[in-house]
Formats: sequence, structure tokens, C-alpha cells
Amino acid sequence: MKTDLSIFELISDASLVVQIVMGLLVLASLMSWALIIVKTGKLKKSRREAEHFETRFWSGISLSALHAELSEKPNHHGLERIFYDGFREYKRDLKQASTSSNFQLNRIDGVQRAMRITSSKEVDGLEQNLAFLATVGSTSPYVGLFGTVWGIMNSFISLGKMQQATLAVVAPGIAEALIATAIGLFAAIPAVIAYNRFNDHIDRLVVNYDNFREEFTALLERHDAARQAKP
Repeated sequence: MKTDLSIFELISDASLVVQIVMGLLVLASLMSWALIIVKTGKLKKSRREAEHFETRFWSGISLSALHAELSEKPNHHGLERIFYDGFREYKRDLKQASTSSNFQLNRIDGVQRAMRITSSKEVDGLEQNLAFLATVGSTSPYVGLFGTVWGIMNSFISLGKMQQATLAVVAPGIAEALIATAIGLFAAIPAVIAYNRFNDHIDRLVVNYDNFREEFTALLERHDAARQAKP
């Protein structure tokens, strides 16, 4: 008796439940890889934009000129958006200028609040769909294991109905069941690696955003103090 143990033959000969499990795992893997490619490009772009803006911000350009320059752009992202929203809030409050120190503190607090909200929105956008990678990474091995258990169970049920059983008879059923576990690991491992890597990149960007907010706030405070010191 000749038994074909090629991968494609084993998959096509698997039971319906095992084939459904394999199909779901393959679909999850494809979706994970699509998300990994898109998210990798987005994070690289965010880092480049942050570096470019910081270079421009510390080049000596005035805050008003930089804000006017950004006003001509239709969309802002990352540090650009944090600066733009913060300085816009500062200019809005400056129209109600007062020599009161309490008003000055309130104005800085308003700027900080605007930048925190914008920063949270930016981070939320960067973290979008990461939960899917975490779900695929944590559940795929168990889904694959379910397919394996189901396939082996069917193999032993079929084995019990035979008067004479040999390894050649049992091997294909067990092999096709183990493929489900292999596919589950193939889906889970890249998802886990990508999830951890993306989280590390996002954490670095969050630190960058937080540092910029503190530096920009200190700059505005000095700008405010210098403006009020003028006669």
C-alpha cells in the first residue's frame, strides 16, 4: 500500500473540521502579514517625520513662522500636529492677554492640555490594530492544537474500526492533524515578534512626544516671560 504524505495531499484529505481550522489560520496569517507591512511603513514614516520636524523646530525659525508654515499644509501628524495644536491654543489665549500671573499659568495649562490630547490621539492611531496581532499571536497555537486533537481523535476512531492496523494506515491522519499545529505556529510567531517590535517603536515615539511637549512648554514660558517683561 502506497501512502502519499505530501503536504497538499494531506491538507486535501483532512477532515472538514481540520480544513476549516487550517483555513482560518491561513487567513489570520495573511491578515497579520498585511497589517505588519502597513504598520511597518507607518511607523517608519512617523519616525522620519518626527526627526524632520525636530530639525526644523530647532533650526532657529520663529514659532509664529513655523506655525504659519504648517498652516499651509492640509494635514499634520506626530510632532507637527502636537506643535500646531499647542501653539494654536497659545495664540487663541494670547488674544485675551493679561498681566496677571494666574492668567499666564492658565494659558500654559491650556497649551499643555491641548498637546496632551493631540499626543493621545496620535498614539492611539499608532496603536490601532495592534490588538489583532496580539490576538493572533496568543490564540493561533491553541486553534491549531484544536485541529490537531480533532484530527488525531478521528484517526484513532478509524483505527478502532480496523481489524489490523499498521503505521502506514495511521500516519497520514496524524500527519494531517499535526499540520494544523504547524500552521498555527506559523501564524503566531511572526505576529508575536511584530507586536513586541511595534510596541517598542511606539514607546520610543511616545517618549519623543513627551520630551517635545516639555521642551515646547518651557520655550513658551520663556517666551511669555520675555513678552511681559517688555515695557
